[in-house]
Amino acid sequence: MALASLTRCLSAFLVLYWSTPWSSAHSASAPENEVTVWPTAWLSEGKITAVTLPKGRTRRMYFTLRKAAAMSVTVSPCDTAIEWSLAARTLTDKHLKSQEWSSKKSMPEMWWRGPGTEEKIHIFSGSIIDTYSGPAFPQASIYILRLRSKQQSSRATVYLHEGPGPSGVFPVIPADPQVHTLGVGMTSVTLSWTPSTSLVGPAQDKYDYCVLVNSKRNLPSLCAAQESAREERDKNREKMEKKKRVTAWPILKEWWWEQWDVDLEEKSPSSNRDLQCVCEGTESVCTVSELLPDTQYYFDVFARDRVHGTSAAYEGTVARTHGEARPSVTTLREGELRWVTFLGRGQRSEQFFSFRPRGSQQSGLLTVQSCGGGSKFKITVSSKGRVLTTQAVGKDLVQIWLQGSPVYLIHLEREGTAMSESSTAALPGGLKASVKLQTSSAYHRKGVPSLPSTLQVKSFNRLRGCDSVTLAWMGTEERSLYCVYQRKLGGRRDEDALNASCMGPESRSDTERVLCKYFQELNPRRAVTTAVIGNLEPGTTYVFDVYLMRRWGIPVKYASKKVKTRKEC
Repeated sequence: MALASLTRCLSAFLVLYWSTPWSSAHSASAPENEVTVWPTAWLSEGKITAVTLPKGRTRRMYFTLRKAAAMSVTVSPCDTAIEWSLAARTLTDKHLKSQEWSSKKSMPEMWWRGPGTEEKIHIFSGSIIDTYSGPAFPQASIYILRLRSKQQSSRATVYLHEGPGPSGVFPVIPADPQVHTLGVGMTSVTLSWTPSTSLVGPAQDKYDYCVLVNSKRNLPSLCAAQESAREERDKNREKMEKKKRVTAWPILKEWWWEQWDVDLEEKSPSSNRDLQCVCEGTESVCTVSELLPDTQYYFDVFARDRVHGTSAAYEGTVARTHGEARPSVTTLREGELRWVTFLGRGQRSEQFFSFRPRGSQQSGLLTVQSCGGGSKFKITVSSKGRVLTTQAVGKDLVQIWLQGSPVYLIHLEREGTAMSESSTAALPGGLKASVKLQTSSAYHRKGVPSLPSTLQVKSFNRLRGCDSVTLAWMGTEERSLYCVYQRKLGGRRDEDALNASCMGPESRSDTERVLCKYFQELNPRRAVTTAVIGNLEPGTTYVFDVYLMRRWGIPVKYASKKVKTRKEC
């Protein structure tokens, strides 16, 4: 009975004890080994603090000032624009004021929602680094820093400095923060900017400039560049994984992304990647090279503190590199025979032509022939940016069949050494022509015309007389016209000129033409035709040239044949 009475008295005493305001306030001191429901994020002074910002959620950080008369808070977003504000809160509860705030123990955030007044000190919204500097609030119990990212999840860094003056942790950007363009070339851009005051003085060795270039957008920070690199690297990894699942031996074209580590600013630029960054030197003028012609690029400059790992951004610029000089393109007319000249070393070594075949079938024939000398030539035919064929051009006739495209681009390029004077002096009009070409529309043809099996001309000694000779040459299975030209041999110069493979019937006098005949033989092995050339002088040496005249392409010249008539018969 006495024991039960004593138990009831003790229970009543405990109930009264824990129900008093003193016991409630005292229990709020939260021993260090207790885990609170909402832990409070304290901002340490003199330390760069990284903060993760989930999309749409407000992150709060708290700090107090010991006895400092001034302070500064610097917030540096990584990439996405964020909102942040700084407020000073004064609590009215005397007991809570008496707590040791500087101990920075983990305490429930709901404690700071008690009675009190709050004053907004600073508000900022943007994607660039921002600093608030000002005096301390003597009546403030605690300072609250709120950060929020509305667009997407992001990151930011926060730095608290107690005391007047700059913290010295972040490089100082000058009053003119703009990056200027000094010069733009086809593959390079020269930039300049006002030097940072941080890079002047004895401490300048720990600073340098980072120049960043990419073809997508200006970036607000080096952190944003790192994030962009990670995203691109992840995309390329996904692509490679898909290739691995499709083929057993994937072509890993994106290996260069593996070369670029998270430590972006230590890497050098490379022409193989879109995002380039180089961090070295303290010069405020930089030339970015190895760019693509006619491409728009975005340039950013950052002043970097290598000791603290911080950076500050200049206002970036944008520039477009010059395009490649477009060559002049000559239009080739239907059936036009054109002499293409190259005047020697140091002169233009390539020429461009265009040809548009007539008719709905869009078929045509391009014939090209070198006119001798020491030069080598190459011809490339393309359509709609796609190369159709590339062939070497020599003394033999080159025939290229064109079909299926409305217009063709013909690129004639000289290779090797220029031709000699002796091989060009006798060409028509004294021009130093190297190549001749012709384009013709072929409405009903199925392919290139056939050529003789040999271009040698034969003479028969037994049929050689004092005033006549008999010649024979190979023809084709197609009905064609063959013309024979003759000329007395008058000297070495004339002989060299007449032996030139480019000497066509258009360069011969009509008085030299002695015979024209049509010939056709369906069996190529029996396609031999003959001609008797009369009215010659006895004991005289003649040079005979046979030409295969065609509707399409350049006339085919047979090898010159030198024959001397008999002196006595």
